[in-house]
Amino acid sequence: MAVVVWITEGTWPACVDAARTGVPQGAEIVLLYVAGTEVPGAAHGAFAGLLGRGHPGPRHPAAGWGSDPGDRMEELASATGENLLRAAAERLTRPCTVRVAHGRVEREVVAAAEGAELLVLARDGSRAHPGPHSLGPAARYVVDHARCPVLLVWPDPLPDH
Repeated sequence: MAVVVWITEGTWPACVDAARTGVPQGAEIVLLYVAGTEVPGAAHGAFAGLLGRGHPGPRHPAAGWGSDPGDRMEELASATGENLLRAAAERLTRPCTVRVAHGRVEREVVAAAEGAELLVLARDGSRAHPGPHSLGPAARYVVDHARCPVLLVWPDPLPDH
């Protein structure tokens, strides 16, 4: 059994706990973190369009001012993902594979779940009440487009009605 667990900031413990308790032993578990490209892309665009045009400075972060801030944001996103995945793997206490992907978050998750037998994710919208607003846009897209069964967990105790 192949299982993909979508790891995100704030909700990952619930996903890992669901995988630890609900996925059969021996299953192949992939912990997936997706670093979105929207914010670094905006920084790249701002640098290229507003701050960097005609600037003679180098483009590497170690070079100081003149560096493209989008590069640094991409590095920080990858480091955040790797830290989350390391913590998630420790919490899982089972053999697993960790993966950091880059791109549009919802599309990368759906692509990663292609061929999986289960996708585990947490509600990422309003935690105050059950219903359609308990899913954010990315989770809504993933639930609608995943081509495998989806286990959708609450990141916190289930709210009262």
